[in-house]
Amino acid sequence: MSSIPHAELEAFRTEFPILQTRTYLNSCSLGALSRRSMGYLGEYQALWNTMGASAWYELWMGRIGQLKQTVATMWNADEKEIALSPSVSGALSSIASAIDYTKRNKIVVAELDFPTLVYQWLARNDVEVVRVPSDDGIGVPPERWAEYVDERTALVATSHVFYGTGYVQDLAPIAKAARDAGALFLVDGYQSAGQIRVDPRAVDADIYVAGPLKWLCGGPGIAFLWVRQERIAELRPTIASWFGARDQFQFRNDELEFRDDAGRFSMGTPAVPTVYTALGGLEIFAEAGQDRIYERIAALTEDVVTLAQEAGFELKIAEDPARRSGIVLIRNDDAPAAVRRLADKNIIVDHRAGYVRVSPHFYNTPEENRKFIAALRG
Repeated sequence: MSSIPHAELEAFRTEFPILQTRTYLNSCSLGALSRRSMGYLGEYQALWNTMGASAWYELWMGRIGQLKQTVATMWNADEKEIALSPSVSGALSSIASAIDYTKRNKIVVAELDFPTLVYQWLARNDVEVVRVPSDDGIGVPPERWAEYVDERTALVATSHVFYGTGYVQDLAPIAKAARDAGALFLVDGYQSAGQIRVDPRAVDADIYVAGPLKWLCGGPGIAFLWVRQERIAELRPTIASWFGARDQFQFRNDELEFRDDAGRFSMGTPAVPTVYTALGGLEIFAEAGQDRIYERIAALTEDVVTLAQEAGFELKIAEDPARRSGIVLIRNDDAPAAVRRLADKNIIVDHRAGYVRVSPHFYNTPEENRKFIAALRG
């Protein structure tokens, strides 16, 4: 009998066409596309073909609002704290432009963070970027952050889950280090939203960014930005879009008044097709149940870890299972070639820096884990 919980969630496999022809274990790169999302995308196309621009005012703006409310509910937040952006880069650019660096010009990040998170500040010549080192290349001891954060620190920015190791950070000590120094705390949740619980206020973040591309199965073109209500008024961007303006449909071009809510950080017209596909993914996510999804991903992850270790593979993962997420790195001398060979067998995974990267989602099965490990051994 399988020890993987919530076998009832396998009923959702029929929602994802790729699972009918492939063993898809690469959700940390791109979540599978659902029939629900494809149907909603067809609805969007039909509205464009029948209503034209009037669809904007009568329906599409409502769908944008629905997406923001859905994200707010999922994150235990207020809709006024949620903004949409074309990408995490766009969201971070807006936030970066709103910070005063004249008295505090130090940004603290982790050396294991995804480049996008760091590039926003490396591109500036008025800040110093300090990277907190890792001893093992897997995680960063949470107590270490306090050593690098001081009265010059404007922002502490780091990942909830490290993309290259799947390591889940303990955010509370990092938040405390930022708070004690009077710095803002920003969390990149692009690899966490959809596979572990996200509650930005509970982890004492000021800013949290994520998107539907990966574990939320909504596709590219939109990012979700949460800004703590108490911080919004003090953060005034110096880059702007008409979606960030108060009373945007007054079309004033002689003055700019920002919205009072997190919408002030919106970067341009949202990608309406992705609004629709994201709603499809989030709808399935809600129906499947967050807690059930998280429990199943954790069990499938431990299953693939056990199978890989029994097969003699070297893994790059956290020693403590509590710090693991649904991303497993398996050492391979020629990881790109291994990924290509697996693809020839209709097994889809990815690779990073000498490792094959596998990421089981709630719609995967223990049988697929075994099939993957057997093929990788072969």
